[in-house]
Amino acid sequence: MKDKLFLGLVLLIVNFALAQTKVSGIVVDNTNHPVPYANVIFKNSNEGIVTNEDGRFYLESAKTYTSIIVSFIGFETKEVPLTKSINYNFKIQLSDGQQLKEVVIYAGKTSKKNNPALDILRKIWERKRKNGLNMFDQYKMEKYEKVEFDMNSIDSAYMKNKIFKGMEFIFKQVDTSEITGKTYLPIFINESLYDVYGDNTLKKVKEKLKANKNSGFESNQQILSFVKDLYSDYDIYSNHLTFFDKSFTSPLSKTGIDTYNYVLRDSAFVDKKWCYNIVFYPRRKNELTFKGDFWVNDTTYAIKKISMAVTKSANINWIKDIYIEQEFEVMNDSVFLMTRDYMMSDFALNKKENSKGVYGKRTSLYRNHEFNKKKPTSFYKDEVNFIDNEVYNKPEEYWKENRFEKLTKDELGVYKMLDTLKTVKKFNQIYDLITMLDSGYFHNGIFDYGPLFTIIGNNEVEGLRLRAGMRTYFGASDPWRLQAYTAYGFKDNKFKYGISGKWMIEKQNRIIISAGNRRDIEQTGASLTTSNNILGRSYASSGLFTFGSNGKLTNVNLTNLEIEVEPVKNLIFRTGFSYRTLESASPTFSLDYYTDLSQTNTKSKVNQSEVNFQIECLPNKKPIGYGVERDHADSPFTTIFINYNQGFKDVLASDFNYKKVQLYYKQPIIIGPLGRSNLTVEMGKTFGNVPLGLMNVVPGNQSLFGISNTFSNLKYYEFVADQYMTLKWDHNFGGRLFSRIPFMGKLNWREIVGIKSVYGTVSENNKLINASGLIYNAPDKVYWEYNAGIGNIFKAFRIDFSWRGNYLNMPDANRFSIKGSFGFYF
Repeated sequence: MKDKLFLGLVLLIVNFALAQTKVSGIVVDNTNHPVPYANVIFKNSNEGIVTNEDGRFYLESAKTYTSIIVSFIGFETKEVPLTKSINYNFKIQLSDGQQLKEVVIYAGKTSKKNNPALDILRKIWERKRKNGLNMFDQYKMEKYEKVEFDMNSIDSAYMKNKIFKGMEFIFKQVDTSEITGKTYLPIFINESLYDVYGDNTLKKVKEKLKANKNSGFESNQQILSFVKDLYSDYDIYSNHLTFFDKSFTSPLSKTGIDTYNYVLRDSAFVDKKWCYNIVFYPRRKNELTFKGDFWVNDTTYAIKKISMAVTKSANINWIKDIYIEQEFEVMNDSVFLMTRDYMMSDFALNKKENSKGVYGKRTSLYRNHEFNKKKPTSFYKDEVNFIDNEVYNKPEEYWKENRFEKLTKDELGVYKMLDTLKTVKKFNQIYDLITMLDSGYFHNGIFDYGPLFTIIGNNEVEGLRLRAGMRTYFGASDPWRLQAYTAYGFKDNKFKYGISGKWMIEKQNRIIISAGNRRDIEQTGASLTTSNNILGRSYASSGLFTFGSNGKLTNVNLTNLEIEVEPVKNLIFRTGFSYRTLESASPTFSLDYYTDLSQTNTKSKVNQSEVNFQIECLPNKKPIGYGVERDHADSPFTTIFINYNQGFKDVLASDFNYKKVQLYYKQPIIIGPLGRSNLTVEMGKTFGNVPLGLMNVVPGNQSLFGISNTFSNLKYYEFVADQYMTLKWDHNFGGRLFSRIPFMGKLNWREIVGIKSVYGTVSENNKLINASGLIYNAPDKVYWEYNAGIGNIFKAFRIDFSWRGNYLNMPDANRFSIKGSFGFYF
């Protein structure tokens, strides 16, 4: 997860610039039960808020007020005096009032019949494609975006913590949130100006960045990735809204009637337009839903304003609150266009009221709309790797003139505070530590040392294995990079190594050349779709915890030279030449083969030269950075991989002629509130005679942990094939089923189910040249296994139970297995 660095930075840093009037508390009824969605406003003002589902509220104003008005349908309106400028933890009790004849009161679950709110909702559905930007073929507008991250829940005891010794000046920037009432310290701010172009006929949108101003940690790719992932675009009229890789049911969804309760609460003029006010809240707990209200016009049925917050019971990790506001203005008497979009997330380790965390806030403002000015289709083509450094160097005078709204005194102070903070030695030490834990590398000068998580391993051949590596690192957009590692096995008493280099010789189309050499021991067949990654190593080769024999290891000496190009964004072409030698690393494992079909001579070592062609298509992938190595946002994306290998006999004393074709396809499918599926298909065929070392091994998993694209109940080399096809499907319900079970709802566990299958064969000629002693078992009758699991245990652990579907009579067949895995997910 890209937010790990943010949660770490929370522990580092935290203007008591108080508003004139602040008040917080809870609204209850005669029986002391909370009153959700009650109105709380300052008297003689239009500044107010609605209580949350627990009846709590926080309200502040830069003006001075002496009382608040609290009201809710069915209760007497109450005026509460404010004796001080800061008034916290009020308990306001409302008394039952005289019910008005024309007002219908809804309590608990509202009726789906004779509910005027639902009649209005149906008209919103009818008109949603005839509102806003959808009314025009093309559009253009200016956009200003401000992203800020703040540490929250700062108190005097926290400020005195020893960790902040020498950095006390940062607390001059402490402020208070108008949404939650918590104190917070700004730690990062980013401003951007864009020209936005859209074509509804082509279904294309393009944003051209004009200027960017940023404080704090602008060079950190992990933060940039996290920001992009956090603030994905969404349309409030859509049936489902995706945040943090989860699909929330929109309150304007056509399935909303089954998910939300709706109450027509009020009607009034809003900016000279008569509008209805509708409150919505979820019918069930633990689902990915919102609570809030919206104002909708009575003739166009366009949304004028909507405010909503994710329900606290929603099954989502590390996030305590999500709050969203959108405002729309009227143009030409009937066209409603969004002018303001605000989103705030409260990241925390738990959802307790007083837990400390980080606010992530984005404000987007829009203006100067133009319509129906057509651009050529080529205009919307994405740049592959273009960066205009001038947009990052605009002077302060430019920003003063072009910001849509002025920064507050506190926000301006963030730039100065963070510039000062970066000169503090202690801050830099803590920042480096957190960066190291997040990236896995220790940075010193121009070198990174690591990855730290591969230092230790174990297998039957090497015994205890230690590994040390390093890479060059000048910055996130390095045009070239060198990497190397060495490893030592205490059982075989041998050193291993790998070295590689990459150089981006042309930036616009990302033309990259790379070369390297590796001499090491590995578990071949850990993946069907092979890679020439010099520094890659699977867990199967050196996992600390395995079951059964893991001695089927191979000495590999691999040298490769490769070039890749990305002429279209996320479409990558690669070609290269490789030469490898393969030899058994264990006396109990053989790669022997007959050199001819008459089985007269045997050989134990494979020498093979090979030319490789690859096409990689990654639609919707969001790359981060412009260097030779890039990160990407965590949003799911389709993966299509096509691989062609041509082996040449006698080239550099190579042993075999063959052709190998492979296809890999993975498709994530978000099924609204039902969770997300992943569908994976792999297929391949080898033309020509090849020995065991060049066969396709159906990847087994003898570790205690789940490994992607392996079969949990297969051992290494249990099945081999020279042509194969696999089909794998898994689905994560995201806790939707467990949430319906009363005693399990609060656990926030998530249900996972899946099935894996493979079909393959081995040609008679390949069987004839096999002298390894390993019996070629091919899954010529489809092998399959199925699994069920529980995720999100303690927010970080997942356990899967897997059953073997057939081939139960094979020697030492593993009929059942349990795999665990760790991961930090929202």
